[in-house]
Amino acid sequence: MIPALHNLYNLLKTAPMKTADFCDRLQNTIGTDSGLGFGVGDDCGTTLELLKACGFPLGQEADNVFLSTTTTLWREQAFCFVDIETTGSKPEDSSIIEIGAAKYQGGEIVGKFESFVYASEIPEKITELTGIATQDIQDAPKSVKVLARFKEFLGDSVFVAHNVNFDYSFISHHMDAIGLYGLGNPRICTIDLARKSILSPRYSLGFLNTFLGINTPVLHRAYADALSALKVFEICLYALPFWVTSTQDLIDFSKGKSKKPAHIQSRNTFSI
Repeated sequence: MIPALHNLYNLLKTAPMKTADFCDRLQNTIGTDSGLGFGVGDDCGTTLELLKACGFPLGQEADNVFLSTTTTLWREQAFCFVDIETTGSKPEDSSIIEIGAAKYQGGEIVGKFESFVYASEIPEKITELTGIATQDIQDAPKSVKVLARFKEFLGDSVFVAHNVNFDYSFISHHMDAIGLYGLGNPRICTIDLARKSILSPRYSLGFLNTFLGINTPVLHRAYADALSALKVFEICLYALPFWVTSTQDLIDFSKGKSKKPAHIQSRNTFSI
């Protein structure tokens, strides 16, 4: 998530805010952080719409704003499982060469995204790891086109990946670099969720793929790895504590929250 929005997100997790108060806090945040991509002087309505367009889970009712993740049941939430292949480990000096994603809602895949991304050259070690060679992407669409399509596909879904910080930060950085603003979507890491839900000697995607009997035949290709992360997620759902009912509960649980909130009395069921 855009770093400047973390404090606002955490405030909204506890309770809704008056729209005017939220906008005042947001303007103060914009004034001290240029990473939002839009600036001081934008009217409140415009800023709220820009935040929503970035995937920030804002809901509005009467004169209040709230986090939609706190009111949406996780079993009704749209999740976007994402994996990327890149030319290196740092977004500042590396390119994305493949994006694969599966949108998942109500226990089934409801959308698929898969595309190579043009780059002038792929290092030999990346070709050895992924099987993607320079000639494979010479006719691929450029990043501006692929990222615009992916942003539309992602929408306001929860962004889910195995080692989510890598994929999320890469995509957010490259979106911001071409004027699409950074990502504001909430996120879940399937490594974190698996550690909370599954007893395993290791939690790399390749190991869990075999250990859990997922057995996806292709590794280190974007869409195949996104599907593997989705299968890990589905298995983790069986081990959720009963108090995990909302999307925000699920996000918090994946990050290590373990105590039952006082207001939660029962667990929702979900067919997978």
